[in-house]
Amino acid sequence: MTPGLSKGPALEEAIPVAWTIYDGDEHGNFMEKLDTRIRNHDRDIERMCNHHYQGFIDSIRELLQVRSQAHKLKTEVVRIDEEAQESAKQLLAKSEEMVKTRKVQSNICAAVDALTLCLPVLTTYSKLQSQMKDKRYYPALKTLEQLEHTYLPRVASYRFAQQMRDNIPRVREDIKQASMSDIKDFLEAIRRVSTRIGQVAMKHAAFQYNMDPKLAVTRNERFAGLPANPFTGESYEAQAEALSDEEEEMSAQDLINFAPVYRCLHIYTVLGARDQFETYYRQQRREQARLALQPPTNMHENLEGYRQYLYGVVGFFVIEDHVLNTGNGLVTRTYLDEVWDMASGKVVNNIRNHSSYCTDTYLMLNIKNLIMLFAHTLQNYGYTVNPLHELLLEVKDHYNEVLMQKWVQVFRDIFEKDNYHPVQVETPEEYSRIIEVFPYHDASLEKAQFPKPFPFSMMVPKVFQEVKVYISACLEFSEDLNLSQTEKEDMVRKSTNLLLTRTLSGCLATLIKRPGLRLLQLIQITINTLHLEHANVLLEHYVAKLTGSIEDSTKPGLGRLQGKAMFKDIRGEAEEQIYIALRLKIDEFLDLAAYDWMLAEPKGMSSSFVTDLIAFLNSTFTAFTNLPRRGEARGVKHIVLLRASRPSLPGAAHIYRGQIGRKWVRVAQTACMSACQHVAKSLMAMLLCEDVKQMSLAALEQVNLDVIQCEQFAAFEPVEGFEEGALLMCFADLRQLLDLFMTEDWSTYFHDYGSENSKYLRVSPHNAIIVVEKLREGEKRGMFSILKRSDKKKLLETVLKQLKQLTQQQHAS
Repeated sequence: MTPGLSKGPALEEAIPVAWTIYDGDEHGNFMEKLDTRIRNHDRDIERMCNHHYQGFIDSIRELLQVRSQAHKLKTEVVRIDEEAQESAKQLLAKSEEMVKTRKVQSNICAAVDALTLCLPVLTTYSKLQSQMKDKRYYPALKTLEQLEHTYLPRVASYRFAQQMRDNIPRVREDIKQASMSDIKDFLEAIRRVSTRIGQVAMKHAAFQYNMDPKLAVTRNERFAGLPANPFTGESYEAQAEALSDEEEEMSAQDLINFAPVYRCLHIYTVLGARDQFETYYRQQRREQARLALQPPTNMHENLEGYRQYLYGVVGFFVIEDHVLNTGNGLVTRTYLDEVWDMASGKVVNNIRNHSSYCTDTYLMLNIKNLIMLFAHTLQNYGYTVNPLHELLLEVKDHYNEVLMQKWVQVFRDIFEKDNYHPVQVETPEEYSRIIEVFPYHDASLEKAQFPKPFPFSMMVPKVFQEVKVYISACLEFSEDLNLSQTEKEDMVRKSTNLLLTRTLSGCLATLIKRPGLRLLQLIQITINTLHLEHANVLLEHYVAKLTGSIEDSTKPGLGRLQGKAMFKDIRGEAEEQIYIALRLKIDEFLDLAAYDWMLAEPKGMSSSFVTDLIAFLNSTFTAFTNLPRRGEARGVKHIVLLRASRPSLPGAAHIYRGQIGRKWVRVAQTACMSACQHVAKSLMAMLLCEDVKQMSLAALEQVNLDVIQCEQFAAFEPVEGFEEGALLMCFADLRQLLDLFMTEDWSTYFHDYGSENSKYLRVSPHNAIIVVEKLREGEKRGMFSILKRSDKKKLLETVLKQLKQLTQQQHAS
């Protein structure tokens, strides 16, 4: 039975035994006996190994002796083999040497005869190969002609001669292609260094025109490696980038060697392919021009992008101008003018497009100077630069737009930080600082003790100063643009007018409509606009001074700024806002009115809301006294300009307060009249309100007391300058209505109705009917004794009937 088969039954027998052991408590005894059995087997194995150990050691020693003897045998065999190979090698070398010597001896005689005949041909051909290797293509053409017509016919019987003859057209074509490869290397080289050439040319032009040479700043960059010049062995970058003291004395054309162009042109002329070379050269240069005219994508971000772009364009046309003058017709003036016409249009469009993204005024000034230097440089080489001058005018317009956008924020910051309170100075130094910025002079203010209050807030001198800064910034761009005095002045005035009428006007319009602006702040803003309006003439003289123009009194329309009209419009809006704010404030007081329309007895004094309202109006119109009154304005001119011919005060401008005072009196009068009219209309509306269905005579008397208080305010004339009784007329409708009901003078009313001399001319039957009906409803609540109530009722019924008759008559007529 095999071992595999014998395990089956044994395993089957062992399984019940294992179950018996684990089911019972014999597991421990079983493990002890199993360990005892394992130790017995280990002792048997150890005894067996000890018995055979000495035989194993002896066998190992015998094997070691056999290995030593085998190694000695192998060494001896290798030595014998090497000796045999060395002997055979020497024999083979001697045999090969003998064979070679015999061959050489047999060939020498034949070679001497052949070389004697072919040596001139081979020498000439070698010379040709050497010239081709050195890229001396024009001498190679002469050597090729000598070989073809002089030496090759002598060896016509040799096959190599026929091969040479067959290769001559190919060699000519190789020379042509090799020279073309050189011109390609040259074109690539000048494309890489044209930026440097343009930079040097613009730097020289900057010195010539006394411009800032930093516009053509030299960069310490290195160009990538280029192949060596095939004619001189010198690298193009070494010629173009070796900036030293000598470079300052070099012209732009000296930075590169033009020999490859001339030599290639000469080779193509000899080969009869000059037209082909001219076409190729011009086509390649047109392509390079298109590449040079492509601006960097981020050119508008910094000045360096514009520099590199314009350097490349200048470098291209400086190179072409040099080829025009030295290239023996390779470039013509007609061709160059066509390329420049195409290039100038693209340059103008690219600069226009990229500069339109620019919002940095300092960068735009540098761009302007760079464009001017670019134009001067190309003009020196005979190119027409009129489109560039037109471009500068367009850039100037964008520069002014950017300036105005910048000044929007400047004005907003001024308006945001201003407290809209009159400036008050504590020391002479503070007073002088204000006067230096904004030349405001008033005799009474100068004589006053410190602290001295100016009528305007800090907004006025700050805005005035910023407008002057803007004018200077506009003029800075107009410098060196080859503009006449008149053109320069007109441009500056036009820009200033746009700043005043669009930027400053818009900021002021936004300011006066800003939510949360208090009435007194609106009043101060209006005062400020008055001073800014009359400072307009100072700005006109400032422009004239900066531009060097002479004002001509015979031409009143010359060079006038439009600030006055703008400030008048803004002041009109501000005044309207004042009136609106005043009415809103009055409405706040009137909303506090809580009339008891069925009042039994009047209070004997005006209502509290009327008292508060009158106090507010008095304090408000007192604020208008911050400006000069009519007496102060009498005989005083507003603006006196002291010309520069006055050595004591050269070019100073003095502002006086006369006209400002008169104008502000008008504003105060309008506001006061508007307030009185609004109060009268509001009180009348309360009497006639449809929500009030009934009314007592006592309530009417209380309204009468309130109207009397308002009339006293009007009679006091809180703002001087009104005709006598003008303000009282605002309350005339209300007064006549109340008098009519207080006195019950109905007979006079009906008798004089329709007469111009009627005592109650302003009382309409319609309004009277409304009040009578409310009193009639109030009488029903028993406010009077029974007898009086009956009489009162009859009177009201009679009056109401007659009033309705009058109303019907009016409708009928």
